[in-house]
Amino acid sequence: MDDTASKEAKPEVTQEMIALFDDYTHLSLDRRKFMDNLAKLCGSVAAATTVVGLMASNAQAQGLVPEDDARLSTETVSYKGAKGEMKGYLAKPKQGGPFPTVMVVHENRGLNPHIKDVTRRMALEGFVALAPDFLSNLGGTPADEEQARTVFAKLEPKGVVADAVATVEYLKTAPGSTGKVGAVGFCWGGGVVNNLAVASPDLRAGVAYYGNQPKAEDVPRIKASLMLHYGGLDDRIDAGIPAFEAALKRAGKDYQIFVYEGANHAFNNDTSAARYDKPAADLAWSRTVAFFKQKLG
Repeated sequence: MDDTASKEAKPEVTQEMIALFDDYTHLSLDRRKFMDNLAKLCGSVAAATTVVGLMASNAQAQGLVPEDDARLSTETVSYKGAKGEMKGYLAKPKQGGPFPTVMVVHENRGLNPHIKDVTRRMALEGFVALAPDFLSNLGGTPADEEQARTVFAKLEPKGVVADAVATVEYLKTAPGSTGKVGAVGFCWGGGVVNNLAVASPDLRAGVAYYGNQPKAEDVPRIKASLMLHYGGLDDRIDAGIPAFEAALKRAGKDYQIFVYEGANHAFNNDTSAARYDKPAADLAWSRTVAFFKQKLG
């Protein structure tokens, strides 16, 4: 295959296309309109279909930590949520303990293989890591990504925060736990972590990757130390940084903000070829792990 054919097979993904995809996945949820507009940018429906595959996450992508990693113990657990049973994926080191605990909050596609992989990564760093399925009361995370986004529209924000608070309570006394709890979330999950910090005085440390910010008037209620990661090209989420930081400063909160220039929304998701930024992801992850080790002991 010559260079021309190769370029035709893999169209260039522009920033305008990524912005269109972000609007579709987080705001409109109108796939037909999205595909029509993307086809106009790409020049054809076929090219648009290829570009979607590069921007979307790949549920079948190989994780960074094997599911059967001999260093870890993994299981599906059930515990009491705010209104019914919550389920989640738990991973922890096989040897040693007790360990501090970290809640891993998924994106708006639910508890998928990628988030389970991130949970195993956190466990390898010396934590009891639990990824709750916030769709537990709606039948659990569906296998189809498009269906998952539809189900998310049925979630009530107050109920989500209440289930997150219940998860903190569970982790405080979970087997192998020191009782010290942190939380990390991505995209939708980043917003959940920010709101959990407002709602739970027992959360010691929260890390939000490109998450929606809480209301400025709620910031004084935050007790946890915060680390906030943002992609420099993520205009939609980054618009909320100034007001959030101003509120954190006024309230005298313990926080760190990092903006990764040239990185997009979802830059940590290694299953999304067009948006994943390995240098930014690796740096943010190293900072996150060090932060949890410092704040949780």
